[in-house]
Amino acid sequence: MKKNTMRKLTLLVAAFALAFGLTFSNIPPAFADNATDAKQLVEKSKLTFDTFVAKKEMGAFRDLLKKAKGVFISPQMLEGAFVFGLSGGSGVLVARDPGTGAWNGPAFYTIGEASFGLQAGGKASEVVMLAMTERGVNALLSPSVKLGADVGVTAGPVGAAASAATANISADILTFALSKGLYAGISLEGAVVAVRNEWNGAYYSKPGVTPTDILIRKDVKNPESAKLIAAVSKAAGGTKQVAAEPKKAAPPEGSGKYYEVRSGDTLLGIAKKHGTTVDELAKLNNIKDKKNIYPGQKLVLPSGK
Repeated sequence: MKKNTMRKLTLLVAAFALAFGLTFSNIPPAFADNATDAKQLVEKSKLTFDTFVAKKEMGAFRDLLKKAKGVFISPQMLEGAFVFGLSGGSGVLVARDPGTGAWNGPAFYTIGEASFGLQAGGKASEVVMLAMTERGVNALLSPSVKLGADVGVTAGPVGAAASAATANISADILTFALSKGLYAGISLEGAVVAVRNEWNGAYYSKPGVTPTDILIRKDVKNPESAKLIAAVSKAAGGTKQVAAEPKKAAPPEGSGKYYEVRSGDTLLGIAKKHGTTVDELAKLNNIKDKKNIYPGQKLVLPSGK
């Protein structure tokens, strides 16, 4: 009887863990396409992030986000219990480039926790963690990190009066959660965050790629992450993308002289100075917008002018 009970319990634990996306070394890979699953996780992570940013009671979250060096998003962290409880889910990490302020990623992870004791029921939470220090980001770059043991973690402030407390926060990682429509700061102390290697490799089509390759070295890119990166960059105050100067058509070779445009010049002024017309200059230099010239641009002048 004892053996049957233990066997049933083992099977139940395995089924429960698989439902959370957790894996064991002796369990074969899931049949689902990892690249598709990773893509869907990125899409869901953006929706979760947008929800956190938009809520009125998350003013402190928005303030702290501007100082954060990394953002970890788990769109669905599940909790349930029978004899002992398990919680877990999948998440993505994006990190800020300390030099440019640009955001990079995502890298893929699992997050899980075991808690012993008699429990009942289950729930699903959306979780966002802010890495406020370089130590916090570096810890998450490790293959596996235990929050509260390997790196400092504490609950993030939530509520109308929480913004005043943000200046005194010194934790490496702050955690926030949305569960059953309510926002709260939760510590997640004891939770283990582990790199999801198979998803990283599938998403970037490069087996063996690591979070350091993705977030620090920037060796790989996936255009499907653009919306998530743009959302984080906008909310966190990332670098503004400056549009490149449009390339001008090279002036045709000829026997005419050249004039280098200076600050304050206009096509009309140049034309008058050199005894020609705006239309003639535009035609010679393949200029479609006669108001659009820039300092340093070389213009061909009509022969003899």
